[in-house]
Amino acid sequence: MFTIGDFARHGRVSVRMLRHYDATGLLRPAHVDPATGYRSYTAAQLSRLNRVIALKGLGLTLQQVRQILDEEVSTEELRAMLRLRQAEVEADMAAAAARLVQVEARLQSIESEGHMPTNDVVMKSLPAVRVAELTATAASFEPEDIGPVIAPLYAELFRRLEAAGVTPAGAGVAYYEDAPGGGGQISVHAAVEVAAPLQNGAFHVLDLPSVEHAATIVHQGSMDTVLPAAQALARWIDGNGYASTAYPREISLDCPPDRDEWVTELQVPVTTL
Repeated sequence: MFTIGDFARHGRVSVRMLRHYDATGLLRPAHVDPATGYRSYTAAQLSRLNRVIALKGLGLTLQQVRQILDEEVSTEELRAMLRLRQAEVEADMAAAAARLVQVEARLQSIESEGHMPTNDVVMKSLPAVRVAELTATAASFEPEDIGPVIAPLYAELFRRLEAAGVTPAGAGVAYYEDAPGGGGQISVHAAVEVAAPLQNGAFHVLDLPSVEHAATIVHQGSMDTVLPAAQALARWIDGNGYASTAYPREISLDCPPDRDEWVTELQVPVTTL
C-alpha cells in the first residue's frame, strides 16, 4: 500500500485533491488507520484516479463523474467521450478566434474613421450577368453568421458544377437579400458567372439585373476583415449625396489559397437623394 503522499506522487495529483475526493466519495482510501486516521491506497486505485481526472478534464462536474464511474464506464466509452469533448473544444476555440477577428475588424474600422482614402471608391454601372447559384439562410448579416453559411455553399456549388461538367465563366458573386418572413434573417446567395445558355437542376441559373449606378471599393484580404472597407464605402455614399438601394455584392476578383491575399470588390447599388 501507499501512503497518501506516495499515492499523490504516483498519480500526479495533490494530497489536498485526494482528501477532497475522499470527502466527496469519488475515491475512498483502501484503508484508514483507526488510530491515526492515516489514509492508504493501492496501486489498483490508480485506475479509478485516472478516470476521475480524465472525466473532470472533459468538463464534467464531480457529481457527473461519480455517476459515470458507478456505471463502470469502459475505456472505449471514455475514448468516445474524449473525442466528443475534443470536437466541442475545437469548435469553441474556432468560434473564439472568429470573434477576435471581428473585434479586430471593428477596431480597425474605428481607427480608420476619417482616414480611409475616398479616392478608392469608384462609381460604375454594372452589366447584367448570368450566374449559377445556391442559396441558404443566415441568422443575420453579421460576419459571424454569414461566414459559416456562405463557405459551405460555395464548396457545394463548385462540387455540383464540376459534377455537371460546367466550368465557371467568370468571378464569384455573393449577394444578399432580406429573407422572407423578416426577423432579421438573410438570404445568402453563393453564385458564380456561367456562360449562357445553361440549365441544370443541381443549381439555380439566373440573370442578375444590370445596375445603373453602383459605388464600389476593392478590399484586399480575408472577408473576415472586410468591415473597414465596407464602412468606408458607406461613409462615402452618405457623404456624397447617395443612398444605397440593396445589400452590397461581393465580387471575388482573386481567391488564392491564402485568404489574406484575396481580392474582393464590394459593389453597392445606389441612387441619388
